[in-house]
This record gives sequence, C-alpha cells and structure tokens, in this order.
Amino acid sequence: MSSEILTPVLPESVADATVVTWSKKVGDSVKQDEVLVEIETDKVVLEVPAPADGVLTEIIEQAGATVISSQLLGRMTIGAVAAAPKVEAAPVAAAPVAASAEPQTAPAARKLMAENNLTAADVDGSGKQGRILKEDVQAAVAAKPAAAPVAAAPAPTVTVAASGARMEQRVPMTRLRARIAERLMYAKQSTAMLTTFNEIDMKPLMDMRTEYKDAFEKKHKAKL
Repeated sequence: MSSEILTPVLPESVADATVVTWSKKVGDSVKQDEVLVEIETDKVVLEVPAPADGVLTEIIEQAGATVISSQLLGRMTIGAVAAAPKVEAAPVAAAPVAASAEPQTAPAARKLMAENNLTAADVDGSGKQGRILKEDVQAAVAAKPAAAPVAAAPAPTVTVAASGARMEQRVPMTRLRARIAERLMYAKQSTAMLTTFNEIDMKPLMDMRTEYKDAFEKKHKAKL
C-alpha cells in the first residue's frame, strides 16, 4: 500500500520551511518512526518519521526546496521489502601458464649476475644443456652498454603555510541562522545604542571617613 510523506503542520507564525536533507534514498527500506527527512523553519528543525515499515519509492522535494504545511514530500510503500543488491560473480582467473624451465647456473655465475643486475635471459649459456658459466656472465657484462649517468632529481618544493594562518571556509547560512542574523541587525538598526555615565564627587565622603574612622573603630570594634 502506497503512503504519502507530508510536511508537518507548521505554526501560524511560520509560512514555509526548507528541506534540509533526506536520510534515505529511493529503494531503501525504512522502519516505523525512523527519520526520513529533516525540515528547517525559521525557529526549529523538524524531523519527519516513517509512518510504518516499508520502502521509500519516490522523493518529490529535494534538499533545498521550499515547502509549506502538508505539502507532499515523497511516497513510500508500506509493508514492502527492499530488493537485495545484485552480486556479480567474480571472474575466474585463468590458469597460470607453466613457466619454462630456466637453465642451470653455476654458483660463481649466479653471484656475478646478481652484482651486475642480470637475469638468466640476459646471458647465453655455453655449458652442457645450456648451463650458464662464469665466463658467459663476463661476456654478457662486457657486451652490456654502459648505463648513462642518472641526473640528480631536483629537490621537491615544499609549500609551507604562513605561521599563524587560519583556514577559512564559506558555507551558506542555514535558515535558522539567517533569521537570527536578520533579527540582530534589525535590533541594532532600530534601537538607540546609548551609554550613560554618572559622575559623583566622593571627596566630602572620604574626608568624613578619615575624620571619624578612629573613633568609630574604638567604639564599635570595627573599621569604618
């Protein structure tokens, strides 16, 4: 059974609201009382829950849209179950081709090959059944062209942020914060900002205290 998802009834002083975000996508399963979408007014953020278990089938008003009371936001199917995601079969890896047997290498030849970064494919063996001898490696090294000198890589440039620099990021104000800023600016522009100063000459009072403080302390055992 299809069910409509509506905007909650807004207070009389609130004309409209803004869709902030959807917590579910089309095709997602939802539980009863689970939050589907959040709506922000000038005063509060409202949560629209799911009326029952089911699947969200349609989103009509996307995030950022302006809506009014009881406006249709989307639809869901009550009692439905979300389809299981399709699982693709993993491709079968091809059987590895057996590598051709490498020719035997004499220990001295193997050490010399490692020192000169050579492999068995780089050396033609002259021994019995293609066995690689030390002389074969020496001949391959002599025939190998000299490697060109490697130029030194330039030092990487490191960009250092200025000391004490603060990161800044500009983001759009929410509806609630925009209303607060509007009210603050209105109060500043429509209210007289005054500061009152009252000046009092305390010298006569200080003179009287100096005159009677000793007698007062002697009589009442307390400082004036």
